[in-house]
Amino acid sequence: MLWTRWLVLLLCWWGTSGEQQVDKRDAAPAVVRSDSRRQRSPPPVQPLDFGFVPAAVYDTHAYYEPGTIGILFHMVHAFLYVIQPNSFPKDLIVKVIQQNMGGIKIEEWRKPENVVLLLQWLHYEAGFLICATIGILFVVVTPVLAFCFCMCRCFDNCGGEMHQRQRKNADCHRGFFTASLIATSIFIILGVLVTQAANHNVSAQIKNTRRLINTNMRDLKTFANNTPAQIEYLTAQYTTAKNKVLSDLDNIGPLLGGRIHSKLEKEVVPTLDIALRMAGAMRETKEALENVNSSLEVLQDGMGKLQASVSAERASLSNTLSDPACTNGAVSPACNIIRSALSQLVTSADFSKLQDVNQAMANVDTVLKTDLTNILQKGYTSFNDTPKMVKDQTKNIISGVKGMLDKVGMEIIGFSKMFPVEPSLANFTIFLNERQKVIESFYPRMDQMDFYRWVGCVAVLCVVVLVLAFNILGLLCGTCGYDKQATPTTRGCLSNTGGNLLMAGVGFSFIFAWVLMAIVSTLFVVGGNVEKLICEPLANRQLFKIIDTPFLVHPDKKNFLPGMLFQNPNIDLTLGSMYRECYENNGLYHALQLETMFNINSFLNRTVYSKDLARVFESVQVDIKDITLLEQAGRDNLLNFASSGIGHIAYESYLAEINKGVTQVDLLSFCSDLEVQADQLPRGALENALKGHASSIRIIHREQVVPLEQAMSSLSQSIKLLQRTSNDLPVKVTNILSAIDAAEYLLTHNASRVVKQETKGYVASLVGYFKQYTQWVKNSLITEVAQCKPISNIVDSTEIVACSFIVDSLNTFWFGLGGCCILLLPSILFSVKLAKFYRRMDTEDVFEDMAHTGNHGEHMCGIHGNLAAVRYEPCPPQSACLHAAVLIGGGFCFFVCMIKTLQTDQSLARDVSTNVK
Repeated sequence: MLWTRWLVLLLCWWGTSGEQQVDKRDAAPAVVRSDSRRQRSPPPVQPLDFGFVPAAVYDTHAYYEPGTIGILFHMVHAFLYVIQPNSFPKDLIVKVIQQNMGGIKIEEWRKPENVVLLLQWLHYEAGFLICATIGILFVVVTPVLAFCFCMCRCFDNCGGEMHQRQRKNADCHRGFFTASLIATSIFIILGVLVTQAANHNVSAQIKNTRRLINTNMRDLKTFANNTPAQIEYLTAQYTTAKNKVLSDLDNIGPLLGGRIHSKLEKEVVPTLDIALRMAGAMRETKEALENVNSSLEVLQDGMGKLQASVSAERASLSNTLSDPACTNGAVSPACNIIRSALSQLVTSADFSKLQDVNQAMANVDTVLKTDLTNILQKGYTSFNDTPKMVKDQTKNIISGVKGMLDKVGMEIIGFSKMFPVEPSLANFTIFLNERQKVIESFYPRMDQMDFYRWVGCVAVLCVVVLVLAFNILGLLCGTCGYDKQATPTTRGCLSNTGGNLLMAGVGFSFIFAWVLMAIVSTLFVVGGNVEKLICEPLANRQLFKIIDTPFLVHPDKKNFLPGMLFQNPNIDLTLGSMYRECYENNGLYHALQLETMFNINSFLNRTVYSKDLARVFESVQVDIKDITLLEQAGRDNLLNFASSGIGHIAYESYLAEINKGVTQVDLLSFCSDLEVQADQLPRGALENALKGHASSIRIIHREQVVPLEQAMSSLSQSIKLLQRTSNDLPVKVTNILSAIDAAEYLLTHNASRVVKQETKGYVASLVGYFKQYTQWVKNSLITEVAQCKPISNIVDSTEIVACSFIVDSLNTFWFGLGGCCILLLPSILFSVKLAKFYRRMDTEDVFEDMAHTGNHGEHMCGIHGNLAAVRYEPCPPQSACLHAAVLIGGGFCFFVCMIKTLQTDQSLARDVSTNVK
């Protein structure tokens, strides 16, 4: 109906209210360049999860596997291929349709172009025409042949003479004819089985036909009922994109400001870190100066005390060595050694001449009164507040965007309610229910028609079965009742009945063979052409190519399907492409190529991402010129530190005195040597005195030298630290200030490029959410919304029912029945020949001089003489063979009379004398 077609179009048009989703390749993370001078790719857009569109589950499985009977179908297809091996005449059919669409009259077929088409068509149908001609000849010739055969037998010819000449090879002939008739009957039985299998297959598939009809109708209802929910789901998912955009707008500070901060921190933060390290160096410098001052005081005081102690101990030791005992020749060498080492027992370093660091320390104390760390922390804070600054500067823009998004959502909801989709689909469902009731009401009539068809086919088969029954009963009776010892005139009743049954089969074969062949020829021409011209091209989709041929129905109408559906034949929509899309269970929107009729982009520009919203996004501007990294007080502090005077300290003098050590000689070594020399002296007062001096010197080292060495070590570390700090200190401070100036210049003048770039990336991410939604809607319309699998299922189900259930069975029926008809001809010949060996003859070849010998079968041909007439008696009335003959042959006596196969008892009792020459 027309309204149903427009309902589908309206449904698909309404479904275009969705948008496009960002391709995964477009959403892939881009490589971020660490070098700020290079062009940076926009940041990746976070993928949104729109969930899954409510899927429709269809029940129809448009697939048919014939099973065992499929072998017969393949045989018939192979036979038809032999009859018609030509490929499908697509071009020929297209030409015929194009020339006949205007209505060609009979006289116009005489035109050359039409004659050529007719000849091409005859060439294509040559196989069918030849077979049909043979069938027609069979139908015409068989009754004529039957009439001639009957007339011939009535004149005792064509096997009608009730006389059999006896020959030597009679048994061979009988055996040959029996075997031939049995083989022919077996093949006829096979043909009957094939025919009955095809007949039964049609009735058996009626249930499957109903199943396919019911499931297809149910799928159409599912399609109609599920589509509104799918479209509503698409519309509702706009909220997902909207909420994500609102979330990003609420977090514009961390997102946009964080991106700007991240991009600029590579230039700004390292500069502040250097200045912060310089602030730490100031504190370390103060500590080092204090340590130098305290260490210097300790060393100056300690060195004076040490010098006094060492001088006193040296003088005491010298007095001890002046003892007369040291002049003894035996001990004088040891005393002399000790005496020569006394000159080394003195102090080495002199810290009293070193310049103090009080002035430098006072200058540093003055510098540290200004907290440079706190000043730098303010710079850090100012730079790290970029996200907050961005949020404050874009507050008005965010509120405006939120209002626009709410408006867009209301427009989409309002647009979805402009079309009465649900009522229209409800009416479509009602229409389907009414059509299903009409189809179901036709089921009883279909069953009745199928029953009549089945009865008719069985009746046709019964004719063949009747002939088979006569042949089989004739063979059984003739074979079982045949007696080699009996003469042709004395054959038994059972044998005679077998011969009569065979002749009855011949009669029925002549009567019905031409009728059966007429049925076969008709079904062959119809079924074969339907298979080759409809079913095969429908299976390989060649039929779609004919329908999709441009300008098929009219020279001004390019495509047939869009012209019928949309009244626009210029749309590039074909039945084949629509079937493929529906077969893959894609959406009806894509299958009908509705994008050529409804411009999604224009709709999206008016709704989801309008120009007003684009202008609002483009108006997002961020200014970070107010960021101050280092205040003037911090700058002055750095300059004051550079001129604090720590560079003028005599570090070399300090290091020179430190390197001299506390004493000229190591006191512990001196004590050890003193004890070694004392051990060389004789035991006594001198030895004890020297060891006492060694012990005193150790005490001096422990109590005075060791603390002084520790103070010297601390002084050395502090001096080296101050020396490193003061090394090129003005240059370092100048470089720090230059770097800070460069960073502030970047924030003030050159950061606008970074801000614009990051702002553009942020806006692109917001737009990307809308693109994801629109692309998701488009993909859903293509693959998930209104999936048109039921349409391809209807086509496939029609092919299954029409071709697999009906046409294949029809072709198998005439294939088997045609084989039976062809085999009836040799069956007639073999039955006529074989009946001569079973029927009781009126006369036989008998010589007078051999009348009492009983040897009737030897040398009867070629011997001349009078033959005696032989009378035979009929079977006893009570015999079983007579009852069988009467029972079987009585009903068909008019056929037997026509072919003169049955003889009455009166004619059998008649005495006949015949001279045989």
